[in-house]
Amino acid sequence: MNQTTLTEIFSGKKITQMGLGLLGRGIGDAAFLAQHGAELVVTDKKTETELQGALEQLGSFSHITYRLGEHAEADFTEKDLILKGAGVPLDSPYIAAARKAGVPVDMSASLFARIAQGCTMVGVTGTRGKSTVVHLLHAMLQAAGTNAFLGGNVRGVSNLQLLAEVTPEHVGVFELDSWQLQGFGESVSLQHQSVRQGAHSPRVAVFTTFMPDHMNYYHDDMEAYFHDKAHIFLHQEPGDVLVVGKDVLPWIEKYKKDIRADVVVASASDVPKKWRVQLVGEHNRNNIGVALATARALGVDEDVLEQVMADFRAIPGRLEEVGRVAGVPVYNDTNATTPDAAAAALAALDKEHKKTIVLIAGGTSKNLNPQVFADAIHKHAHAVVLLPGTGTEELLPLLDAKATRVQRADTLEEAFDVGVDVGVDVGIDVEAILFSPGFTSFGLFKNEYDRGEQFVRLVEQHGAV
Repeated sequence: MNQTTLTEIFSGKKITQMGLGLLGRGIGDAAFLAQHGAELVVTDKKTETELQGALEQLGSFSHITYRLGEHAEADFTEKDLILKGAGVPLDSPYIAAARKAGVPVDMSASLFARIAQGCTMVGVTGTRGKSTVVHLLHAMLQAAGTNAFLGGNVRGVSNLQLLAEVTPEHVGVFELDSWQLQGFGESVSLQHQSVRQGAHSPRVAVFTTFMPDHMNYYHDDMEAYFHDKAHIFLHQEPGDVLVVGKDVLPWIEKYKKDIRADVVVASASDVPKKWRVQLVGEHNRNNIGVALATARALGVDEDVLEQVMADFRAIPGRLEEVGRVAGVPVYNDTNATTPDAAAAALAALDKEHKKTIVLIAGGTSKNLNPQVFADAIHKHAHAVVLLPGTGTEELLPLLDAKATRVQRADTLEEAFDVGVDVGVDVGIDVEAILFSPGFTSFGLFKNEYDRGEQFVRLVEQHGAV
C-alpha cells in the first residue's frame, strides 16, 4: 500500500497495544505503528527483563511508551484504538473498560484485512491442521505463479508490516486461531475512509477441523470456542468461498441461515490415490484434501497441485523427521499440544500397530480429557517417557504400565536420553522415536517453538543423521 495513506491512517492516533511478546509478531506491529506516527503505548504483563530482547529491537523508537509487568485502566480509555494481542482473557477488565469508554478494539490480522481490502485474503482456521494447510496452500499458489504471502499466526510475521508491501494482485494466506478471529467480529475500528468499519470475514474461508482445545481459556464451553472461530465465515458475502472439513459440518449447521458464501466440503477422498504424497497419517490426508479443495476453488491447475504434493514435506514441529539414531527415525511433533493431536501422530507412524514407537510426551493441561491419548499410547507405543506437568499427572492414572513401559524425566534432555536408550536397546525393530507432547509447553519452556527447538538441538548434539 501507499506509505502516505498508511501514515494518514495512523499518524497522531492514540493507540494502546496490549501484548508485545517475543515471537516477532507484536514487535513488528509496534514498530509499524511507531514508524507511521501513532502515539503508541505498549503494555504487557511480562517484565522488562522478560521482554529485553523485544525492547532492544524497538530501541530506535524513542516515542513508544511502555507499561510492563502490569496493565493500567488509564491506558485503555480516551484512546483511538486498542490493538489486542491473542490470548487476552475473554473477561479482561481492561478490554471491558475500553468498550465502556467507546474505544474500538481490534487485532492485527483483522486490522490488516480492514485496510488491505484490495488483496484476496484466504483465512484458515481449525483446531488441528491450520499450519500444514496454510503452508501447503502457499506452496501451491506460488507454484501457480500467484503473488502469495503468509500472515496471521505465522512466527516472526507482523501482519501490520505486511501492509507496506501488499497490492491488489496479492493473495494472503492467513493462519487464524480462535483468538485472532475475535477481531473479525468487531464492528468498529479506526475512523478513516480507507478502513473498513464493520465485522468482516476473509473472501476465502477455510475451516479444517473442530475438536476440544483451549478449554482452560473457554472455561469448558465448546460453543464459545466455536463462536470465535465462526467469525471466519459469519461475515462473508455472496460469491465468497467457505471450504470445510467433513467433521466441521455438524457444527456449522446452526449457522446455516447466516452462511452466504459458496460451501465446499473437503476430505481425504479429494486426494487422488495415484499421487505421490510425503506427509504421513490419515489426519494429513484430510489436511491435503482441504488444501486441494481450496486451491482448486482459487483456480490452480491439477498438474501444479500434483507436483507440489510430490515435493511437500512436513513443516517444522508437525510430525517432522529431524534425524536418525542408530537408524531409527526421530520425529519432532512439538505442536501437538492436545491429546487428540498426539494420538493422531502415534497412529500415523504406527500403521501396522506393532507397538514399536518410543514416545516422549507430557506437559501442562488445557483441561482436555487425555483418555484418547492414553488409548493411543497403549495401542501404538512400546514405551513412553513423560515430562513434568499438570497434563502428565492427568494422563498417568490412565496408563497401564504392564501394557506400555512408562518412565518419567525431569528435563527434556533427560527424557531424550531415556528415549534413545529405550529406542536403541529394546531388542525389537523400533519404528520411531516420537516427541509428541499432547499438552502445552508452559512451565519448562517459553512456548512450543522453544520446546521444539530444544528437542532438535538435542537430536543434533546426539550426532543423529
